[in-house]
Amino acid sequence: MVRLPHTPAEVERGQRLGALLRRARGERSMLETALAARVSPETLRKIETGRVATPAFPTIAAIADVLGLSLDTVWAEINPPEPATEPTTPAHNTRDRLAS
Repeated sequence: MVRLPHTPAEVERGQRLGALLRRARGERSMLETALAARVSPETLRKIETGRVATPAFPTIAAIADVLGLSLDTVWAEINPPEPATEPTTPAHNTRDRLAS
């Protein structure tokens, strides 16, 4: 099975996830955190460094639980709101339409 390359947005999201997990882990060791989440320390290291841009949901859920993070917090952190965009065509007001 051929794996498609990650998009720049996926890579960026993976980097945000890694930064969040590192901050939440604080002074706890990577080994202690990984063992408590039942993932390998290598997996946690790869996620924290952004090398795994799209980790499996159960893996993230387990790590978040050990770190005391809600999945809502994780989602909000790694998926910032999209900036509002302007319509591509100007809207005409009712007076302009009636005048034509």
